[in-house]
Amino acid sequence: MLDELQIVVRDVRSPVVTNRSDSDEAVVFVHGNPGASNDWAPLLTKVADFARVIAPDMPGFGDAEQRADQDYTVPSQAAHLGGIIDQLGVERAHLVLHDFGGPWGLTWAINHPEQVASITLIDTGINRESHWHGLARLWRTAIAGELVQLMLRPRINRSIIRRKNPALPDQWLEQIVGHMAPSGTKRAVLQMYRSLDLAALERALTGPLRDLTTPTLVVWGEDDPFVPSDLARQQMQSFPGARVEIVPGTGHWPWLDEPEKVNEIVLPFLRAQLGSSLSDAAGDSCQDMPSTASGH
Repeated sequence: MLDELQIVVRDVRSPVVTNRSDSDEAVVFVHGNPGASNDWAPLLTKVADFARVIAPDMPGFGDAEQRADQDYTVPSQAAHLGGIIDQLGVERAHLVLHDFGGPWGLTWAINHPEQVASITLIDTGINRESHWHGLARLWRTAIAGELVQLMLRPRINRSIIRRKNPALPDQWLEQIVGHMAPSGTKRAVLQMYRSLDLAALERALTGPLRDLTTPTLVVWGEDDPFVPSDLARQQMQSFPGARVEIVPGTGHWPWLDEPEKVNEIVLPFLRAQLGSSLSDAAGDSCQDMPSTASGH
């Protein structure tokens, strides 16, 4: 059964979807822009059948706080995520990241390498081409960004998302359009995009991520209009040995466009990583046990 907790980190409140579990190992889902924890439902509910799951609404999004004085930079969001992970007693985190959840989650990961058990990147990662999509370029521009946010009413947002992501089911289209509406989210988006230097982020993350040698899965919508699928295989430069899967007929939210296809890719990967950690723990326990007489 999934519950919603209210977690406060440095005076900022986030609702967190989770299942009750005493395990110190969890699959941590981090949404991007625009997003919230409930976008993960088709994948998260399946993972919850065999693992502890944690999915926060990150500050500025969903039902999390959206105060005007909040800090929405990558370091701040990464610290907020870390506070949630710490408060929930997670020692081993299997990160599932999407969109801006990539920079947030990966920044947390390089600062807590001992806690990172696996990484699943969904249409996110290291953007080596410093690529900004059209809306992002506008959001990054003073005055123009504010004007665009004023103009982006639900009807216009619906038209943009539908045109760019034609495979997205109506249910999820309406939910994502709803995520874009609050003025606090619009304000957070402007700060996020204007404060992020993609080249600097690549330099900061690439070396430490290579050193992690963490099992990594890269999943990408073949027709992503915002973050081109050409970037998917480039992730192997930062994640040697990563498995890359391009999902045909899907856009920026492949697990919403084709949930069964994405489940077939992601669920076995997470099961294997969780099983591996259990095997490692059992092996460590055996090594710690005193030897006994044996007939073999």
